[in-house]
Amino acid sequence: MRWSGQELTAEAPATLPGLARLNNLVRSVRTPDFAGITFHEVLAKSALNKIPGGGGPMPFGWTINPYRGCSHACVYCFARPTHSYLELDQGKDFDQEIIVKVNVADVLRKELSRPSWGRHPVALGTNTDPYQRAEGRYALMPGIIDALADTGTPFSILTKGSLLRRDLDRLAEAATRVPVDLAMSIAVYDDELQQSVEPGTPTTKARLATVTAVREHGLDCSVFLMPILPYLTDTRAHLDEALRQAKAAGATSVLYTALHLKPGVKEWYYLWLGREHPELLPRYRSMYGRGTYAPAEYRTWLAARIKPLIRAHGLQRGEEDPLTGGVRSSALGMLRDGDGERRAVAAGTTAAGGPVGGGKAGEGHGAPDAESLVGASLLAAGLQPTLF
Repeated sequence: MRWSGQELTAEAPATLPGLARLNNLVRSVRTPDFAGITFHEVLAKSALNKIPGGGGPMPFGWTINPYRGCSHACVYCFARPTHSYLELDQGKDFDQEIIVKVNVADVLRKELSRPSWGRHPVALGTNTDPYQRAEGRYALMPGIIDALADTGTPFSILTKGSLLRRDLDRLAEAATRVPVDLAMSIAVYDDELQQSVEPGTPTTKARLATVTAVREHGLDCSVFLMPILPYLTDTRAHLDEALRQAKAAGATSVLYTALHLKPGVKEWYYLWLGREHPELLPRYRSMYGRGTYAPAEYRTWLAARIKPLIRAHGLQRGEEDPLTGGVRSSALGMLRDGDGERRAVAAGTTAAGGPVGGGKAGEGHGAPDAESLVGASLLAAGLQPTLF
């Protein structure tokens, strides 16, 4: 590797105490191509992360995080607290000390080959971005995509990285074998504000062009218009322009939510806000002083503002996976028949095509709810759920 002459050992003074105690740290690397950033290469012991949920036929979700930390440096990133487990801070360390699981694709393939693996949908990009700048050097995603597709495992990707375009041929091929769901996170449509609040990300224009490229490869692409920043990106003009541009780029659905600020993230965001928009600090402290989420009345106000705009632009409101935080997998609406083929099941119907609970077939749209899936698995002779 060309970086071998730039290697730092785990005991080097520049290596942080929490990392020095890792028994799977291979080396820490700096390069002029990534000024100010240190990559800590580790050998992952596992690739799949199981996220417990709350009941229903799918009581958990699965994610993969090839990287920890993110050079996108979004000041509002909810994943910042995850860096504290290695005694790294949630501010600059999160942006500049990047953990790279260099063997993640090989470990994943072994995990997916186990007889016990149920081919559950797997989400990428729900913690830190798999297409952040480091991916251009390490190229972990092609191996991950191949491992998932080769084992019949549905997956979704949420990213701000225009580097996704590198893998679109591979993703289009994978989509012929398993459900693949893609989404671009594009929250800010003011160039100056975008570069201030998300300094390490591709421009809004580059991300919209990536949406178009996804569509040109025959794949759907959702746009995550989130987080919406109170008093900064929640004006009617900004939301209208955002939806106009998303529609023009070819987005097939839009998801939105107001900013939420976890402890640790809140303090980092307030530092940015105090530098760039100090006049808004009192309002934010009033809104988020009691908790993580925007007040219910604000969220109700925001919904009343944006929902008519979504309809006016001919966009569909997408669904977020409540467990992983990514785009809801289209695989949740499919069952496997006795020959191993997947068949779509509309919400509110059984796999045999009849209504669940006496309703009319075709009333529901999108992914089935828990009752529909349970009913389908019980009533359809010879059919077994794909994912559970």
